[in-house]
Amino acid sequence: MWPMTRAAAAPAGTVQAKRSPPQLLNRVDHLVYATPDLELGIERIHEVLGIRAATGGSHPGRGTRNALVALGTTSYLEIIGPDPDQPAPAGGRPFRIDALKAPALVAWAAKGQKLDALAADAKTRGVALGPVVDGSRKRPDGVTLAWRYTDPRTVVAEGVVPFFIDWGASPHPARTAAAGATLVALRAEHPNPARARAALAALGIDLPVARARRAGLVATIESPKGLVDIR
Repeated sequence: MWPMTRAAAAPAGTVQAKRSPPQLLNRVDHLVYATPDLELGIERIHEVLGIRAATGGSHPGRGTRNALVALGTTSYLEIIGPDPDQPAPAGGRPFRIDALKAPALVAWAAKGQKLDALAADAKTRGVALGPVVDGSRKRPDGVTLAWRYTDPRTVVAEGVVPFFIDWGASPHPARTAAAGATLVALRAEHPNPARARAALAALGIDLPVARARRAGLVATIESPKGLVDIR
């Protein structure tokens, strides 16, 4: 069974009723849809959203490559999987890619600045984010994107708590991602929702967290095929 479901056709006004508050949606830089095979992930998103993701590029040293669907002017869905032209890094690929049997929404990135100070402050509040590291990739048009982020290989609350990213002077990837989708809502599930909410609150993030047997994220996306929940 695929880790996503299509919502039923919605009457006028339903999208607004389901929408997360702007304070949350504006914090979302990107959602991470990890897959054991990139083409598989692209096909599944295409079938459910009706949008074929644009080629992103390879992540040197990480053993991954991606494809992107814009969810707004400064947010996007990243489909990320193994890069067959790179060996797997010694510590394994990020986002549990090497252990995945099927594509899944496994993490999300929040917009951030002054990440060293942000991570240090989070630590004083009891949230140990990953070390701040540099990342880069080259777009198909030859433009190199560079960013800093709290290493997502440090997973907090099973991925319900985001890692943080700062694109600096690089153009935001949403600009060249496939268009046609909009992020409407984001929520989470966790076996210990109080613990997850406490970590989120320490970071100033008001993400709804419901109790469930397994931790996970649920993104509601408006697309050419209607409202779709992706897990």
